[in-house]
Amino acid sequence: MVTDVIIIGAGASGLCAAIFIKQNAPELSVRLLESQARVGKKLATTGNGRCNITNKDITLSHYHGENVGFCEYALNKYDRFSVERFFEKIGVPFTFEGDKGYPACLQAASVVDCMRFAAEKLGVILNTETKVTNIRVSGGNYQVVCNNMNFLCKNVIVAAGLFSGGEKLGADGSVLGILKKAGFKTVKTTPAIVQLKTETDLVKQLKGIKVDALVSLKADGKVIRQEIGETLFCDYGLSGPPVLQVARESQRADKSFKISLDLIPDTDYNSLCEKLLERVKNLSYLPLEEFFTGMLNKRLGQVIIKSVGFKLNQRVSELDKSAVKKLASVIKNFEFKVLGSTGFSNSQVTAGGLDTTGFDDKTMMSKTNKGFYAIGEILDIDGDCGGFNLQWAWSSAMCAADSIIKESKK
Repeated sequence: MVTDVIIIGAGASGLCAAIFIKQNAPELSVRLLESQARVGKKLATTGNGRCNITNKDITLSHYHGENVGFCEYALNKYDRFSVERFFEKIGVPFTFEGDKGYPACLQAASVVDCMRFAAEKLGVILNTETKVTNIRVSGGNYQVVCNNMNFLCKNVIVAAGLFSGGEKLGADGSVLGILKKAGFKTVKTTPAIVQLKTETDLVKQLKGIKVDALVSLKADGKVIRQEIGETLFCDYGLSGPPVLQVARESQRADKSFKISLDLIPDTDYNSLCEKLLERVKNLSYLPLEEFFTGMLNKRLGQVIIKSVGFKLNQRVSELDKSAVKKLASVIKNFEFKVLGSTGFSNSQVTAGGLDTTGFDDKTMMSKTNKGFYAIGEILDIDGDCGGFNLQWAWSSAMCAADSIIKESKK
């Protein structure tokens, strides 16, 4: 018995594609194969459980890949307004906080529930705990080989994702391995939107402290990328939105990277020196351990004092102009060597994947295998933090679904 469409992976893009096909072509049979015991496991964790579902600023500048222009057509054809209409129809209205779009309920688990309810109502056949081990062409159809059964279909949509979230979320990248063996070209995979490991002698002393900082990733003395926002010191290194954003590039190139924090980004170096000299004048009676109290986090200020060679029990009055310049330099460029990242299991998305040059950007169909589609994270397209990756999941899913519907009517 041949199914019209088999979708491998019941995550964000897979569920979206299944629902879209059945909404617009109910006569087509659709089967979802999911290796986990339930659908949408990774989707339920997104946005710290709130599900940052889209963004008002969907532009190419927020996307990455060896051929980033590949995603432009899909993102424009099925934009955030198309996505909003899709989710309204299945019971998920949107709300916005700045540019970031969320479900009105602010619950990622509820988004998964509404997608599951819609898929069930529309007649999508769901097979959970069904791990795909191979995909073969069989008599003009595709044979999808699983751990416990085989399926035949006219169209395959690979929506399996890659490595981000780790095996606990079913993200083992095994389908990419299957496709690579089948001859599909791939692009190196690395974690993206991930915490960075750094030299730890200072960050361990600052564990748990959050600061608003301008974060710069540097290589060979040049700034590769900058982001500003709340930065968190951890015992292994650094976290927080701006760190997650810049981390991608440090994992893609075989270079030595440094990460620099400007702890007072709204004040330039010369103005900061003047402020610190005034502070020395006004607070000369204090011990150095209290010099930054009221200006910076107290523990952070003390670590900075020690990092330039002073003792905390020395007096503020002992700071001369040269010392003040050293302190200002550290505040404006609090720098750490990047040693790596916390890995795929802690990353929000994977960079790399299937080489997009092998797929049509308007349909997501393979250029060499008619009826074979890939969508979402498994393709070499990844977005910044802020709803961009989920928007790509929805847009690419709708493109593939629309193509299958049109092909079925020919």
